[in-house]
Amino acid sequence: MATDEYALIERAKSDPEAFGILYERYVGKIYNYMYYRVGNHYDAEDLTARTFYRAMNHIAEYTPRGAPFSAWLYRIAHNLMANWHRDRQRHQVFPLEDAVLRAEYGEEPHQISEQEDEKLRLLTAIRNLPEDRQQLLILKFVEGLSNIEIGQIMGRSEGAIKSLYHRTLVSLKELLAEHENLVKELAEEED
Repeated sequence: MATDEYALIERAKSDPEAFGILYERYVGKIYNYMYYRVGNHYDAEDLTARTFYRAMNHIAEYTPRGAPFSAWLYRIAHNLMANWHRDRQRHQVFPLEDAVLRAEYGEEPHQISEQEDEKLRLLTAIRNLPEDRQQLLILKFVEGLSNIEIGQIMGRSEGAIKSLYHRTLVSLKELLAEHENLVKELAEEED
């Protein structure tokens, strides 16, 4: 951990303005993580706020253990998100505003529909993966973290993350192939 960040964390234990700097530094990453896990802006904003509220209330207990401060924040976020999923037998939400924004940039309606169908298939397949595999994909592709950083957040070695990543891609490929086969079977039944 960089000494300037460590000093900022120590200041944040007694200075709300210092915590505000940490908030500004990490709020975007935590929000993105939440959004890709819950699927809608409103719940992502709520869970992000809860993450930082909990971090602010417990920062005095934070001690660096060889992992970056962000790993601690992601762990809080992950725990809150897991509780949220457990508390709600929720259905997947795809905000209409996302499609409208794309339409404003000149894409043809059929292109938007095809892209949304493809996005929906991929997100459905990802959401059918175990929670740890979903977390891995979000941290790797949305947050752009390295295997080492992901390992620190998930409490696993770099080798374990590489292995999990490989198994995740194989599972995802199988889920997408199963979906494609089902679509073909349904199309043949209609004929």
